[in-house]
Amino acid sequence: MSTTTIDHPTLDQKFQQYHQDNPHVYETLVRLARQMKARGHRRIGIKMLWETMRYQLMLDTLDPEGWKLNNNYPSRYARLIMSQEPDLAGIFETRELRS
Repeated sequence: MSTTTIDHPTLDQKFQQYHQDNPHVYETLVRLARQMKARGHRRIGIKMLWETMRYQLMLDTLDPEGWKLNNNYPSRYARLIMSQEPDLAGIFETRELRS
């Protein structure tokens, strides 16, 4: 049996906190996705956008684990963006979450 405590939050809980603490990550991903879509791309890889932020934009973020951009979160951002931004629905290919 697994239980979640404050000391051991789930990956979804960690993502929600990271997203709340770093709204500019979401905003930047949406902006980059819209730029790619405007250039005619119908499908975009979330990891490509993630790496663009990492190496070109060098965002300042808050993450209790010390990561500027935690590689555990791109798939969750892809799902969040597609659910919140109607013009970007279906732009990212996703697989079933394992955690």
